[in-house]
Order: sequence, then C-alpha cells, then structure tokens
Amino acid sequence: MAQRAAQIAGHLKKQGLLQGQVAIITGAAQGIGAEAARLFAEEGARVVISDIDAKKSQETADGINAAGGAALAVPGDLLSEDYIKELVRRAAEFGNGKIHIIVNNAGFTWDGVIHKITDKQWDTMLNLHAKAPFQLLRAAAPYFRVADGEPRNIVNISSTSGVHGNAGQANYAVAKAGVVGLTKTVAKEWGPKYGVRANTIAFGHILTRLTQAKEKGAFVQGPDGQKIALGIPGMTEAAAGADVYNDVPLRRAGTATEAASAILALASPLSSYITGQTIMVTGGRNM
Repeated sequence: MAQRAAQIAGHLKKQGLLQGQVAIITGAAQGIGAEAARLFAEEGARVVISDIDAKKSQETADGINAAGGAALAVPGDLLSEDYIKELVRRAAEFGNGKIHIIVNNAGFTWDGVIHKITDKQWDTMLNLHAKAPFQLLRAAAPYFRVADGEPRNIVNISSTSGVHGNAGQANYAVAKAGVVGLTKTVAKEWGPKYGVRANTIAFGHILTRLTQAKEKGAFVQGPDGQKIALGIPGMTEAAAGADVYNDVPLRRAGTATEAASAILALASPLSSYITGQTIMVTGGRNM
C-alpha cells in the first residue's frame, strides 16, 4: 500500500498536479497572485496573468516563461466588463479552447469607519470584490459547464474580514462575505452535472502590500485615477514583533508563498472531494 502511494505521489510530481490545465489568476502581477501563478506553472498549468498593472503583469509572465513554464499576460481593469470578456476570450485561445481554473484574487482595501465611508468607497469595494468575480464566472461559464471529464475549479479569495467583520472595513467585509455566498452557489449549480468544484479561501494576516506599514507609501490607482493608500497605519517592524501576533497561535504572519500554496492545494486533485467550503488560512487566528 505504501509503495503504491509512493508511486502515485511520484507520478503526480513528475507530471505536475495541474498538467495540461489552463488557469486565469486575477491580481497576479505581484503578491499572492504572482506566487500562485508561479506555483501553478511549476505544476504544469498554462497561466493567464490578469492585473491592472501592465508592466508588472508582463514581467511576471516573462519570468514564468523564462523558467520553462507557460504564461500569458492579459492586463486590464476588472471593473470593466469589456475587459473581463476579453480576458476570457484570450484565455480560451491560450488554452486551445479550454479553461479549467479561475482564481478570483484581485483586490485591495479602501478603509473607513461606517459613518465616513463614501458611496465611491462602498461601490468600488463591492464592484471589485463581488461583482467582478461574478462577471468573470458568468463570462467563463461556457468553458466550465462542460461535461468532458476534465477537472474544473474555482477558488475565490475572501478574508477573515468577510467571515468575522472588521472595524473600519464595512465595505470590504460585505464584499468578501458576498464572495462566500457566490462560491457556495456556484458549487451547487455547476457541481452536480459538470463536476465543477468551487471553494473560498479566507486569508488572515499575510505579508503583502495590504498589511505592510501604510507609511511605506504603497498605493493603488482607484476610480478616476485616484491614488488609494495601502497598508496599516503604524504597522512597523517593531510593532509587528511586539503584540500584533499574540492572537495568532503560530505567532507570525503568513507569507505570500504560503498563501499561494493554499490556493494550489485547493485547485489540485489533492482536494478533489472538497467543494463549497471556506478554508481559513490564518495561522490559527479566529479558530
């Protein structure tokens, strides 16, 4: 039995967990998305890099291709439905008429307390984190509602804010909670006949632009070209080493690679009987 298990593991490693599959990963020019793209490519997937940053998208794709993988950069704004349709079209061409995986990862935070959040802040978060994933799934439906025996997977990225709420993030929390409902609905609609699996990952404190010190000056371009500052005020290295992780059993933040590894695990055949679930990747926080 042990010998057979070793043979299967060796075969998967040689062939790649995602060999021959085509994956769209949004927000894949940097951070968790870029790490997921690299891991997917290492496991044999043909990866489509979707991100609003054209330069970094191409750099990520070039890096994967130079390492022997297969990647295509299709940059654009997910708040545009025309772009979403173009993304699906280009991905299907890249995949010779097939798409197997979608990872709805793109996003950022635009915080504010409830009595000060503007309609623009509210609408932007819901449009990016809930409406865009829905529109992408709808556009890609013809490639997922196919009974051809090949695996189809959707991994939607949520947050502990969407599961537990978070002060100062009403807009983000509502959007990320909606992602959980979307995931469960897709699992119930597309699972029975087509075998599509859909799961959510709710990340805790992962080391990205969204959790670094706001004072570092990272920003993203929002609606109308507005610069939106990213990060957490006062999240300095000294503060991070003090009490900030006391409620995390592992006593540290997660890395982008660890976060991306969770995405790969859910999209792979190692999770072939898991669907409709919200996986908490938090180092034990909020257990």
